[in-house]
Amino acid sequence: MKKILLSCCLASTLIPALRAQNQTDTTRQLQEVVIQAYPGKHFSLLQVPTSSAVITPQQLQLQQGVTLLPALNNIPGVRMEERSPGSYRLSLRGSLLRSPFGIRNVKIYMDEIPLTDAGGNTYLNLADAGGFDGIEVLKGPDGSQFGANSGGVLIFHPAGSLPDTNYLKAEVQGGSYGLFHEQAAWQQQFGNYRLNLYRAVQQSDGYRDNSRLKRRNVQTNQQWQYNAHNRLKLIAFYSDLDYRTPGGLTAAQAAADPTAARPATATLPGAITQKAGIRNKTALGGLVHESQLSAHWQHVISVYGSNTHFENPFITNFEARDENTFGARTYIALQDQPIAGTEMRLDWTTGIEWQQTGSDIVNYGNRAGKRDTIQAASNITAQQYFYFTSLTFRPGKQWVAEAAASVNYYRFHYNDVTAGGNGKKHFSPQLMPRFSLSYLFTPELAARATISRGYSPPTIAEVRPTDNVINTSLQAETGWNYEAGLRLNNRHDRYQLDASVFYYHLQDAIVRQLHDNGNEYFLNAGGTRQTGVEVQGMTWLQEPAQNGFIRGTRLQASYTYSHFLFSDYNSAGKDYSGNALTGVPRHVVTAGLLLQFPTHITLFTQYTFTDKLPVDDANTTYAKQYHLLQCKATWEVCKRIALYAGADNLLNQFYSLGNDLNAVGARYYNPAALRNYYGGVRFVL
Repeated sequence: MKKILLSCCLASTLIPALRAQNQTDTTRQLQEVVIQAYPGKHFSLLQVPTSSAVITPQQLQLQQGVTLLPALNNIPGVRMEERSPGSYRLSLRGSLLRSPFGIRNVKIYMDEIPLTDAGGNTYLNLADAGGFDGIEVLKGPDGSQFGANSGGVLIFHPAGSLPDTNYLKAEVQGGSYGLFHEQAAWQQQFGNYRLNLYRAVQQSDGYRDNSRLKRRNVQTNQQWQYNAHNRLKLIAFYSDLDYRTPGGLTAAQAAADPTAARPATATLPGAITQKAGIRNKTALGGLVHESQLSAHWQHVISVYGSNTHFENPFITNFEARDENTFGARTYIALQDQPIAGTEMRLDWTTGIEWQQTGSDIVNYGNRAGKRDTIQAASNITAQQYFYFTSLTFRPGKQWVAEAAASVNYYRFHYNDVTAGGNGKKHFSPQLMPRFSLSYLFTPELAARATISRGYSPPTIAEVRPTDNVINTSLQAETGWNYEAGLRLNNRHDRYQLDASVFYYHLQDAIVRQLHDNGNEYFLNAGGTRQTGVEVQGMTWLQEPAQNGFIRGTRLQASYTYSHFLFSDYNSAGKDYSGNALTGVPRHVVTAGLLLQFPTHITLFTQYTFTDKLPVDDANTTYAKQYHLLQCKATWEVCKRIALYAGADNLLNQFYSLGNDLNAVGARYYNPAALRNYYGGVRFVL
């Protein structure tokens, strides 16, 4: 059965050019996908000269809605993990060696406001999965308008970004392991002012012991078009997140009882005794002003700030952090400027982004989940800013040529309160260029090529890891990425295909290591050589119709091949050069089948195959491959009410959805839930 499913998924990536019958009803067809990430660009995704993808609101609606993981993992090259409810990790064309928890080395924005702070960390798990109207994924290093990163960029469009009509929405969902998820949203247009309010509550007992989740989230997106050419937006949210972390198990422990939390040892207590977990209360807000200066000139400026109170009772200590971030971003864009007497068009964007994050970090002893005596205390302030510019030249309808670059500045200063030392480190300014070219062979087929440079300095969590030693010797990751690709897109969106191949040579790769007591530290591992192939396709096998038992059939699929190897990597007298990059599966396949039935009933089934992957740098131990099968059935009872039910892990696979890499004592595994179910109801007024 598994081989049949895998064969079907691989075949589906090769058949998106199949044509279906004449269209009779377009109400459920996908609309033309347009990339909004690059200001001033007025062409569809087909001609974007970079590896980009868009997750639409319709695609988000097909998923369960309590986590972003299945929607993002449909994009080839994207790997998102959730070791326990709320514990997100994310990488784009890379590994998770830098991210024992949290998200690093990926730049994330909400509209024009960075969610990634100046210290390089992103708390994406603060957001509710239902609070977005779409996601744009820019794969490969892209510093042209987004600054330092060596993996890529994600741009989230908050609820209220789309010009929907007035509505009041409510949704309640329940499921296995104590899952409860409630959402409510209100959008109202008052003349030139649009208000969107969104709130969500999510909680779960979790599959494993000590994996409870509670999250309260409220956000707003407000827009005031105060005259024909100027608009002011307010984007803000507050989130109160509290989840427990069960900790990793050895293979024997996971086989004996996969629901168990990390047990005590002869020298250390277990996760339950220490009440290991994360508590995060964050408020973020920003203003974005957009001004259309003329028919072809636009100016955008945003200012924002955030405050975070973070607590992490861990096995060996209790860390508390207070973080404050301030920043601003502004650019001016020349849009679709014709060159007199020709068919040529020009786009040009230039601007600056600046941000600063101050972190007060104190480590206490952990006495059964309560703070004990102070072990270490530090104050660290990170500051980064970059200038960026991008020039796009279109000599005709077929060619798109783009040259872009940013100059990045990064520094931090610190005061080690307990050790009595202080200092600072300035990283030399780094140029991140990108050159891209796209050619439209036919109205439905385009080819592209890109050369770009990645740059990612160490995050504050890597400069001061859990061993509480401030490491000023860490160097930034740098590297060159080369890629080429093809896009096929029917003008009526009956089928789509996107394929790319890339080679990325990363130097001074930052990797995580552990002391014998489990405390972490980071070092530069020499480098990696990353060769990859990514394919994504969609086709309507049967286009939406008004009659018949099956009213429409849509197939989507993706395939990721990752041949990622260490190069020049020596650690503790051991040479790991040539080993597979830790935590990266060689093959990943996803496939989704959407069936539409009479009386507005739909069934969506999603399949994922993940190949085995090494969990240690020496490649002595591998996590086994696994097959996931999910489904969701929805019945639109009437225009305003929908019922749905679904299941996850239908094949009842034993697997770890996020491994603890290079774990001490071979505690690599975080078993995921076996077969589980959910159901809910949605109202729209």
